[in-house]
Amino acid sequence: MDTSNDSLKGYRLVFVCGEDEYESEKTMPRIAEEAARRHGASVTVLTACPSAADPENIPGLEALQTADLAVFYIRFRQLPPEQFQHISDYLKAGKPVVGLRTSTHAFQYPEGHPLARWNDGFGIDVLGAPWIRHFGHSSTTSVSVAWGAGDHPILSGIPTHFECRSWLYQVLPYPPKGDSTPLLNGATINPEDNGWSYTSETPRVHPVAWTRRHSGGGRVFTTTMGHPEDFDLPEFRRLLLNGIHWAVGAEHLIEGGTEQ
Repeated sequence: MDTSNDSLKGYRLVFVCGEDEYESEKTMPRIAEEAARRHGASVTVLTACPSAADPENIPGLEALQTADLAVFYIRFRQLPPEQFQHISDYLKAGKPVVGLRTSTHAFQYPEGHPLARWNDGFGIDVLGAPWIRHFGHSSTTSVSVAWGAGDHPILSGIPTHFECRSWLYQVLPYPPKGDSTPLLNGATINPEDNGWSYTSETPRVHPVAWTRRHSGGGRVFTTTMGHPEDFDLPEFRRLLLNGIHWAVGAEHLIEGGTEQ
């Protein structure tokens, strides 16, 4: 977005970071700072403690009680019930969600645990896709606007094509047709020969950004992009900020034009 404004003034955004692969504890504060400095949002960034590798503790989740939006970048968490309850209550309240990359596999509770259904359930019921697999760490992704999605407000100022460092996640046959609106598709570049990505049955193009409603009724914007290098791309940062605006119902305040 091109100029500072108060398009998110009055909105409380809570960023929940907890994964040990993509440095979300470093990258997400960049988006939070931009939402606050350039758009007037009130922001809170929560991170896993004592380190990103600890799956059992994200202090401060009670902030979700008064949040207008939760932005998740988490992976394989095993939060205690009292912490998870804040997430559950937030979803039941029908509030909006933005989810990045590994949040499709946000939780990894052991079999038989009372919260084990959320291992796939968060991805499927909230974000619209579970973890399946990817095309290899040495590959990259060519991103293009999905057919018919060009006028969506989240894509305001987003080029029709760009490349990102994130290796492509397989999500098909998710997100379900009729349940979600694809915005961006990704084509894998130089996929690794890992025994499945070269088979004729495996599509080379998958959605990398879409919208939907989660099981509690709130708006959802999901992207499977989110490698640390993606945050150096103006188009990716803008995509996230546009998605935040849309999720809270402020899409009419998204500025047009391409970010400089």
